[in-house]
Amino acid sequence: MEQLLFINACVRGEKSRSLKLTRRFLEGWRKAHPDSTVTEVDLCKLRPVPQYPEVLAQRDELWNAGKLDDPMFDLAHQFAGADKIVIAAPFWDLSYPAILKIYLERISVTNITFGYDEQGNSVGLCRADKLLLITTRGGNFSLPETAWMEMGARQLEALCTMYGIPSFQCLAAEGLDDVRNDKQAILNEAMGRADALAEVF
Repeated sequence: MEQLLFINACVRGEKSRSLKLTRRFLEGWRKAHPDSTVTEVDLCKLRPVPQYPEVLAQRDELWNAGKLDDPMFDLAHQFAGADKIVIAAPFWDLSYPAILKIYLERISVTNITFGYDEQGNSVGLCRADKLLLITTRGGNFSLPETAWMEMGARQLEALCTMYGIPSFQCLAAEGLDDVRNDKQAILNEAMGRADALAEVF
C-alpha cells in the first residue's frame, strides 16, 4: 500500500484554483490506486511556527541530545516516510506562499530528511520516489524569456536532490490572469493533464 502525502499550501482554501486542480488530480490518483492512502497536511490549519530564535534553540537542543523522536520532528518524519508527495501551492511573487517555506524549513532536518556521508557529501534520506508540485500562475512563466523568473518549482526541484527524491514534476496552469485568455479553457486543459498524470504518478 502506497502512502501519498499531500501538502496543502493553498491559502485561499477551497476558492483556490491550485487546490481545485489538485483535488482533480487526487481524485484520479485514488481511482488508479484504490489500495493506497492519501494523508493531507493543511498548512493553513496546522500553522507551523517559523524558525524564530527560541524555536531554533529548542530544535538544536533536541537534535544535539539525539531526541529525533520528539514531536517537534513529526512533520520531518512524516515527509521522509511518504512514498509519493504532492504539494499544492499557488504561484505568488515568483515563488509560493510563505507558509510553504516555513513548512520546508521545519522538515529539513539532518538525519531525518537528509544527512551527510563520511566524505561530507549531502545524502538524501527520504523514501519518496516522486514529488509533484501542482500550481496555477497568473502569467506564463514557462516561456524562454520568463522561465528565469520562476523560483518556486526551481527551488522544490533542488530540494528534491537534497532530500534524495529522484523525480520532480510540475503540473501548472498558466496565464490565468491574462485578460486575453480564456481562463476556463486553460483550467479545463490542465484538468485533462491532471487526469492523465494521475494514471502514471
